[in-house]
Amino acid sequence: MTQQRVILHSDMNSFYASVEMMLDPSLKGKAVAVCGATEERHGIVLAKSELAKKYGVKTGMVNWEAKQRCPGLILVPPQYDQYLKYSKLAHQIYYRYTDLVEPFGMDECWLDITASAREPMEIAEEIRQAVEDELGLTVSIGVSFNKIFAKLGSDMKKPNAITEINRENFKEKVWPLEACEMIYCGRATTAKLAKYGIHTIGQLAETDPMFLKRLLG
Repeated sequence: MTQQRVILHSDMNSFYASVEMMLDPSLKGKAVAVCGATEERHGIVLAKSELAKKYGVKTGMVNWEAKQRCPGLILVPPQYDQYLKYSKLAHQIYYRYTDLVEPFGMDECWLDITASAREPMEIAEEIRQAVEDELGLTVSIGVSFNKIFAKLGSDMKKPNAITEINRENFKEKVWPLEACEMIYCGRATTAKLAKYGIHTIGQLAETDPMFLKRLLG
């Protein structure tokens, strides 16, 4: 019998903003946005803290609009060298558990832990705790049997949480989600699907693959 795959997806919460707050404790608990060209009106938000997100600040929003949404917003310039440093430190933690680590941007990674004899949720909790204790940052981790569901799991509970999507509960947890929640289902793809009444991941899963291939290429 083929061994069932076990995949983790670890997503560092509000990564750029979290690194800035960790480096400068005076920013903790405040609405913070990491912005490009903060001295210019056309600069945009690259990342935001959880509190800034609650005020409606979004990635890609121009700085002046972000300040309108959240008048107390603190704008800080990016420190890419620091983000790269902490990304690599997080990867070192992941490599304690598997050699099969696939980065997805600076702040996300898939980990294939199929070969481990240990419980997946136990490994996920150890990683979550190690990142918090050693780096002063938090991660949300999805645990599943494929990469897509593992990534969906890491998005379900934030910040600093673990979500398991297994073969018993995936339809209950995943099928009701909007199609745009799925990786690579951007605005154009979402709009194409919607034209044919496909709005949720469940509806997408029930659609004939050949039709989807003709529609999306």
